[in-house]
Amino acid sequence: MNSRDKAIAAAEGALDRKAYDVKVLEVEHLNSIADYFLIATGRSDVQVQAIARGIEERLEREGLRPMSVEGLNLAHWVVLDYDDVVIHIFFEPTREFYRLEDNWLDAREVKLPEPWHSQARDLRLRGGPAHAGYHA
Repeated sequence: MNSRDKAIAAAEGALDRKAYDVKVLEVEHLNSIADYFLIATGRSDVQVQAIARGIEERLEREGLRPMSVEGLNLAHWVVLDYDDVVIHIFFEPTREFYRLEDNWLDAREVKLPEPWHSQARDLRLRGGPAHAGYHA
């Protein structure tokens, strides 16, 4: 499985757990840390943990396990390191505070294949900070 497919599979796992504001960023041309970043948001620490488990389960079906997992206990910012794909799952206020994607303005956002693209778009429109009162 190449890096791009791994990032898309991780996004699928996140969306299965109703993550919102899911973004896959191609960053290989900007750093030597990873080829892709996945950034996703959960509405609670419990949902952040569920999103992380969903991603791990999805990638495990491909025979992949993370090299490391950080932040799972507090679940304000969980990082799953799959070598060439680094996944950041934030609790909403933490994502707003750090605004990680602002550090990678030159990154290219990867369009997810359907139906994941539409689901990510719909969750971004309904679930983002401007719509904090929305409940799924």
